[in-house]
Amino acid sequence: MGGMEGTEEGARERLDPGVRNGLIEHLARFVSDARRERIEWVLERRTRCVTVLLEDVYQPHNASAVLRSCECFGVQDVHVFEGRNEYSPSPDVAMGAAQWLDLMRYTASEGDTIAGCCHELRSRGYRVVAATPREDATGLEDLEVSENLAIMLGTEEAGLSAAALAATDEHVRIPMQGFTESFNVSVCAALMLHQVTGRMRAVRDDFGLSGEEKQELRLRWYRNSIKKAHLLEARYLAEHE
Repeated sequence: MGGMEGTEEGARERLDPGVRNGLIEHLARFVSDARRERIEWVLERRTRCVTVLLEDVYQPHNASAVLRSCECFGVQDVHVFEGRNEYSPSPDVAMGAAQWLDLMRYTASEGDTIAGCCHELRSRGYRVVAATPREDATGLEDLEVSENLAIMLGTEEAGLSAAALAATDEHVRIPMQGFTESFNVSVCAALMLHQVTGRMRAVRDDFGLSGEEKQELRLRWYRNSIKKAHLLEARYLAEHE
């Protein structure tokens, strides 16, 4: 990958907007009414006001469950930093929730750092917050949601690294009422996204996607919904050169 741009999985090459819009109309003919309605319903609820950054989350079950939570709560983008561990969600989820998301990967072996990931997210307008059980962290219910947020989650046993905690703008904790010190990372992701997205939807007029962003996703999701969509697309593009 190299650099801090990340590798975006699931997206194809950018098309001219006019060609893209025509292709969307063409592919729509091969998508059932029920699926088109579902796509429109989901598009209206998608957001990039919240994103998730995972540091070294490697257990397939947890990696998969975090993706599922992001998709279910309408979070479109997931950023993954691979330091010591490779991110490897279960294959069934990779063909499920992940096909509807944008997954950006950063790898230490190619020179990326967790601090660099945080810097990149800030440059995109996010306030980076670290999920941690530390007592001096801000309670989740007190987290300010007027800014775009990148929620960073760490490994299953050790949590976030010292470098990750030092690179974030704020530390956030989910209040605990039992003997156990922390939630499983996938549970933590679900709890935080449920509260943050719910509060944002209630108070922000800019929570949803732009028209251009919806068109980009509409095309991709039509492709995902049609068997051998690449053949239909190739035929259409050949006819409209």
